[in-house]
Amino acid sequence: MAEGLTLDSVAVRQGGDMLVQLDAHIAPGEVLTVMGPSGSGKSTLLAFLTGNLAPAFQATGRVVLAGRDITHLPTHERRIGILFQDDLLFPHLSVAGNLGFGMRPGGSDRRARIDAALEEVGLAGFGPRDPATLSGGQRARVALMRTLLAQPSALLLDEPFSRLDAARRATTRDMVFASARRHDLPVVMVTHDAEDAKSAGGRTITLGD
Repeated sequence: MAEGLTLDSVAVRQGGDMLVQLDAHIAPGEVLTVMGPSGSGKSTLLAFLTGNLAPAFQATGRVVLAGRDITHLPTHERRIGILFQDDLLFPHLSVAGNLGFGMRPGGSDRRARIDAALEEVGLAGFGPRDPATLSGGQRARVALMRTLLAQPSALLLDEPFSRLDAARRATTRDMVFASARRHDLPVVMVTHDAEDAKSAGGRTITLGD
């Protein structure tokens, strides 16, 4: 089985209505952009991939990640990272505490990995900071590195740039895509913004056509 993320004959229905029907392979470092109007099934697709599909939906097909069939695994065993519209940083933890939250326990290099992650996104020395003191763009960078430090095998993007202003949006978008390529992560991005798709490169599919 090829490396990357494979959606094999994935179909999601609600009652008698077909919401999602998709066959795709996303190679490491590649971005598949999913667009479509509200209600077309974009968020439903992400819920299926993460194992959080509501009982009202019925799904068939397979999800294969890095050669492993994860279709029926619980969410915490899938090794899929996700970034949302909101950064969801924990207000009671420092920046370093947020970064360390999703890391696997143990390891003498934990502190070094957190410091290296902050340096990678231009936030060296920010570890002790309160997340409330960060700008929107800085918070987005911390959220990204928290996800990457959990060592996912794939990355899902649920409109994570939509709350940023135009300048921060472009900068953060470029950083996320570059990080995904550097970490060889297949990416599925849900967005309403054609500029997101253009910046990502790769393929774009539109649900609800």
